Amino acid sequence: MNKARGNPAKTTIPQEAYKRTAVKVSAVSIIGNTLLFSLKLLAGLFAHSGAMVSDAVHSASDVFSSIIVIIGVKISAKASDREHPYGHERFESVAAIVLAVILLVSGLFIGQAAIAKLTGTDKQAIAAPGILALAAAVVSIAVKEAMYWYARSYAKRLNSGALMADAWHHRSDALSSVGALIGIVGARLGVPVLDAVASLVICVFIVKAAYDIFKDAVDKMVDHACSRETEQAILQCVAVQDGVLGVDLIQTRVFGNKIYVDIEIRADGNLPLSQAHAIAQQVHDVVESSFQTVKHIMVHVNPV
Repeated sequence: MNKARGNPAKTTIPQEAYKRTAVKVSAVSIIGNTLLFSLKLLAGLFAHSGAMVSDAVHSASDVFSSIIVIIGVKISAKASDREHPYGHERFESVAAIVLAVILLVSGLFIGQAAIAKLTGTDKQAIAAPGILALAAAVVSIAVKEAMYWYARSYAKRLNSGALMADAWHHRSDALSSVGALIGIVGARLGVPVLDAVASLVICVFIVKAAYDIFKDAVDKMVDHACSRETEQAILQCVAVQDGVLGVDLIQTRVFGNKIYVDIEIRADGNLPLSQAHAIAQQVHDVVESSFQTVKHIMVHVNPV
């Protein structure tokens, strides 16, 4: 059969290789976040920085998030079976939803503690944080930004929503560390209340990240259409196939980290059934071989 013109060949990632790579990335995240949690917690306690302690809690939540990612990826990579004939990809979205809830709870906890200090409900005096907290914040920003780019590169390579969520956890942690750094510097300059204000800003970052992850996961659970760019690329691929006279309909739905496609093409109504089937089969094979995210395409032929 003819190959699609102008479409790159699909790089097939076996499920076992996908699982091994995702687990490796998550393991790196667990080790990095565990070390950062210990560093930031000790720095926050010894340097009297509420913002740094709050940042440490964020890192601890990322450890649990990475564990959930590993569980979700392992289940989602399982092959289809009798009970799950369409595969297990949506379990990755379930993991992302659980992850978003954990993030939300940790963010609200941090916000509550910050408000208690700002309103005087927490009777503990706000002390200016020490230099150790400042150093820990700088180290955290550098490390978490590096972890973000590391996880993001593999998430895009594997088209993994859970890994991308984990990457954005690293980025939100780096941003929260920036907030902590600002609060610590301000507190050391004689405005200690800024440390509590920074904790409140961190709360906002965490809650926003939780909302984005939750929304993306829900979209993948309710058969949300894929991006317009992807649909247009599929249409262009189909339109150049021999025997295809046009496309009447294309519908897509996201299924975990994969896409299902239903398409109706036009073909010469005078062709024998075997040739019409061959055209549909050509479209099916080319699309599935050219688009890594397409798990299956159903092709219907309309005679003209």
